[in-house]
Formats: sequence, C-alpha cells, structure tokens
Amino acid sequence: MKLWQKKTAVAAEIEKFTVGRDAELDMELARFDVLGSLAHIEMLESINLLTSEELTLLQAELKNIYAMIEAGEFAIEPGVEDIHSQVELELTRRVGEAGKKIHSGRSRNDQVLVDLKLYFRHQLQEVVQEVQSLFEVLQAQSDKYKYVLLPGYTHLQVAMPSSFGLWFGAYAESLVDDMQLLLAAYKITDKNPLGSAAGYGSSFPLNRQLTTDLLGFESMNYNVVYAQMGRGKTERTVATALAAVAATIARMSMDLCLYMSQNFGFITLPDHLTTGSSIMPHKKNPDVFELLRGKCNKLQALPTDISMLLINLPSGYHRDLQLLKENLFPAFREISSCLQMMTYMAEQVQVRENILADDKYKYLFSVDAVNELVLQGIPFRDAYKEVGEQIEAGTFAPPAEAMHTHEGSLGNLCNQQIAKQMQQVVAAFNFERVASAYQKLIAQA
Repeated sequence: MKLWQKKTAVAAEIEKFTVGRDAELDMELARFDVLGSLAHIEMLESINLLTSEELTLLQAELKNIYAMIEAGEFAIEPGVEDIHSQVELELTRRVGEAGKKIHSGRSRNDQVLVDLKLYFRHQLQEVVQEVQSLFEVLQAQSDKYKYVLLPGYTHLQVAMPSSFGLWFGAYAESLVDDMQLLLAAYKITDKNPLGSAAGYGSSFPLNRQLTTDLLGFESMNYNVVYAQMGRGKTERTVATALAAVAATIARMSMDLCLYMSQNFGFITLPDHLTTGSSIMPHKKNPDVFELLRGKCNKLQALPTDISMLLINLPSGYHRDLQLLKENLFPAFREISSCLQMMTYMAEQVQVRENILADDKYKYLFSVDAVNELVLQGIPFRDAYKEVGEQIEAGTFAPPAEAMHTHEGSLGNLCNQQIAKQMQQVVAAFNFERVASAYQKLIAQA
C-alpha cells in the first residue's frame, strides 16, 4: 500500500530502490506518527472535516495502535511503503471509511516532518539526560580529587601544575557548552511543521496553532515553504550538537589513553575493564577509550555528511532528504552508547597521587617562582630572567606548594557555579511541557 498509489503499478526495481531502508528506519517513527495523527484529527474535527463521532472512533483506535507499538506488536507489512502508510492502513481496517479521511489537510511531506521533529525532540531529551549523568560523575570526581596535583602540558611539554580536580572539572564545563548547542538544536526542532502540507499550505482552514499546542511544540514553522526547507537544516543543526558532545568525549578519551600509558602513569583502571595482548602478558590496554575516541571522531563527520546531501538542493521537497535518516538515526544510538560508556568508565578511573614528587616535574613550578618574586616587588621581566638563569644553572628550587586562589584555579574550582550553569540550561528545554501534551493526547477515555 502507498499513500500516493493510483492505477499504474511501479516497477519492482524502482520501488525497491526508492523505498531504500525506510521500512527498517521508519519503525523508530511509529509512535510519533500516531501522536501526529491524533493531533491532526482533533484539529480536523474542530474545522468540521470530521464528525465528533468519527473523531472518537479514530482516537480510540489510534490509541490502541499506539499501545501495540509500545508493546512491540506493530510492524510494517511486506508491500507497505512506510510507517505512515501502515498506520493509515491499519486504522482503515479497524474503522472503515473514517480512516480514509485522516489525510485531509496534510501531505506525506509534513506528516514525515512532524514525525521527525517529534522523534528528534525525544532523542535529544535522551542525549540531554545522558550528558547530565556524565556531567555529574565528572563533577564528583573533580571534587574528590581537587587536591591531587598532576602536570599540566602545553605543546605536550611539561608546563604548569594542574590537578585532577581541574582536569575532571574542565570536561564537566565543556559539557555545559555542549548542552547549549543541544538546546539550540532542540529549539529549532521544537517548531511545528504540520499544516505546511507539501510545502505550500492548504485550502482547508487549518488551525495550526491547535496542533502546535496539542503536540507540545513551543511554536510553529510559520512560513509553509520554510517548514519544508527546514528539513535538512534541522538535521544538520542536531548533528552539529551531537558532534560537539562527541568532540568532548573523544578529547577526554585521548587524555585518558595518554594518562594510562606507562610513560605518564597518572591513572589506572581495574583489570576487568581493560584488555590484554595475545603475545605480551604484561599489557593492560585502554581499548574502551580508544573505541570511544574512534566512534566519536566518526560522529564529528556527521554535520559534513548531512551538508553534502543538502549542498545543491533548491527550495521544496526532494527525495534526497529521505537519506538523512540513514545518517542521523544511527548517530543517536552511537552517541548514547558512548555517553553511557564514558560515564561508567570515568567513575572507575583510579588516580595516582604524589605524581609531582618526581624530580622531572620540578620545573612545573617555575611560573609560581616568578610570581613569588613579583609579589616581593621585582618587575615581572626581571623575575622571569632570574628564574630562567636559575634553571639554566641547575640551582632552581621549586616552591613548596602551588597556591592558586582565583576563580577556576587549583584552589577554587567553582564547581558549584558550573553546576548552576548546567541546571539553568537543562531547565530551558522545558521537557515537562512535552510530557504533559503527550499524556493528554494518548490518555484513554
């Protein structure tokens, strides 16, 4: 069954090529297709395109189909093109003629668009929750190890004293910025395209504000042409946000691989979280961090992949856009898996103390020594020269401890302020509005 089918049958090879992986990927849109249809039919009844009796009948059966989907008992049948066709087919089987009326005032274009927006919104919420979990672990580790020093590096050369508190906290704050990008992607996603039809609106007096409210959208894509142009742009924006999270995980993974190597020896992991060598019995390999680095590096290519699909498309709908699902749907699963694994592994990291007792790190304190002289009244350039000459002469004696007190430094991590920033960003998503709207849509009479 196809929503556009007339009398002429499409050649089998054409059908196979054009449908592609839709039957597989569309099942992820199933419950969102039902939610979109529930909102749409309520709107149709409000403008007298459905009777109240028809609405009641359609709502009851759509809710039953929704329950089947939730229970894993719904599938796209062979010969049915996509999830939209399957839902309408099943509904028509159950209610007869009324089922054939639900497509009034919409095109498969805006039906797909609203399904995707609802799906992206849901997936972004899950990513947000997983980023929060990793953030909390990183902040806990930062507090736990705030007094344990380790070398800081520039150009991969020993530079200045850092701490594990600073290091864990740095990646926590990085996630705050990543969350801002997720919020931007969510805001662009959280606009209702339903009612734009094929991209040029409808001659029916549709009430687009009603479907916007029913589906818990913050607002709508007002211009019907732009609603269709937003397909692809939304995906690219979401991909950019996912890539930002991936970049944070990849960079942290690289640090952990270095810090776990014998040449650094700053951290270790429990044996059961590492792998071995088939030939070298002493090996404890950080395979998890290496795979996290590789998977997240691949995810950082996602915005480019999507951009290349869009690069020469004019306005209006084009079938190329179907391929975006093949890029983005698996990416949500991958970033979720990486976030969950990094959260688990970061909590298991075992930190080595007294690293800086090794004499090779004494020059980490050269800047602190210069600053001590400056505090005694010596001009900075003279103090710099004096400490430099001590280093060259081999007479440099590092200070007894690192005393840094300004905001965000060794002795003042500002973790509470960073946590407050994260709380403010998360609150701006307003997930409660969506949950409330869905609860009303699918509530059984």
